[in-house]
Amino acid sequence: MGKQGFYVKLSVHKNVLMENSSFFADKLSEEQSSLSCLEIEDCEDIEIYVETVGLMYCKETKQRLIKQSVSRVLRILKVAELFGFNSCMQSCLEYLEAVPWVGEEEEEKVVSSVLQLQVEGIGVTPVLKRVSSEVSNCPKDTLFHIMELVLKSSEERGRREMKSIVLKLLRENSSVPSYAGSADICNETIYSSCRSCLDSLLSMFRQAAEPGFTDKPMENKEPVLKQIALEADNLSWLLEILADRQAADEFAVMWASQQELATLHTKLPVVSRHHVSCITARLFVGIGRGELLPSKDTRQLLLQTWLQPLINDYSWLQHGCRSFDRKVVEEGIGRTILTLPLEDQQSILLAWLGSFLKAGDNCPNLQRAFEVWWRRTFVRPYVEPQGNVMQSDSPMTS
Repeated sequence: MGKQGFYVKLSVHKNVLMENSSFFADKLSEEQSSLSCLEIEDCEDIEIYVETVGLMYCKETKQRLIKQSVSRVLRILKVAELFGFNSCMQSCLEYLEAVPWVGEEEEEKVVSSVLQLQVEGIGVTPVLKRVSSEVSNCPKDTLFHIMELVLKSSEERGRREMKSIVLKLLRENSSVPSYAGSADICNETIYSSCRSCLDSLLSMFRQAAEPGFTDKPMENKEPVLKQIALEADNLSWLLEILADRQAADEFAVMWASQQELATLHTKLPVVSRHHVSCITARLFVGIGRGELLPSKDTRQLLLQTWLQPLINDYSWLQHGCRSFDRKVVEEGIGRTILTLPLEDQQSILLAWLGSFLKAGDNCPNLQRAFEVWWRRTFVRPYVEPQGNVMQSDSPMTS
């Protein structure tokens, strides 16, 4: 009898039921040998009950399942377990091991159903091997290998697509509470890649800055210049990952301390070096958005080391870099400057003013930051010069 309130009557053979099902074997035991009718009450899925009983007459159950959907086979598996129909259960598991699972929802249903099986002697391991490994691979090693493959690829399309996919998957991982324990391992792996890329970038800059490099044949220069672009792009991608994971503070420290790289930057033509300024711009944007919170000393050093190189490349970045968003970058630079002590704001903004008055649109427009600094200094100072007392009735602008 189905839960919907209707009956289905089947004419079956007692010996077939008893041979295939421990449930029916118990019900139709010798003590009840004269029983001619057996009623099963409260069937949740009466259609599948009927189909599963019919499968007891099949010699090749797996062949009968081939044209079924995964969801239907899971329903059959559930009823087969209730019947103690072990051969059918095994055929269902063999089917599930071989058939593709389409989408995350279907995969979760399969894994959940298989894990709920409580029957001894039924091998669920082959099915579960698709989602879990018995080999104790270290996640750190696997992630490092994936990162290295992407970072070392020189095929533009594949590299671009995989960078996007890895960034998306790491973002999804970060949103899972159970992943929190692996976050440090992941960050450590990313920073290891950062250091490797940075070492390579510095080495390429040293080569490109050597006397006579520009006079070399293009076939000798091109590999070095391509490697500069590649490593700078790698670092931009790694920084994006770290910023997304709110773990980029150490990157800011590392980048701010690259005085040699910043010095070499001036010796290369802008067409070869501008990729590096994209990294600087992204850091300023991240600080301006609060995605990373480096110390005051790091922010000062970052501006001291890299703001002028960024200004030097600004015209090229605007016209030769598609992904460069001038307004976003200028807002990031300005906000970064405004996080510093007032005297540092003044020093940096006055130096900027000299550059802006000479270069105009070829220089970042930091007028908004300049206005905030002006008001803080001249219009409504928060600290009285004589008493050093905070004025509480004037909220900070930035």
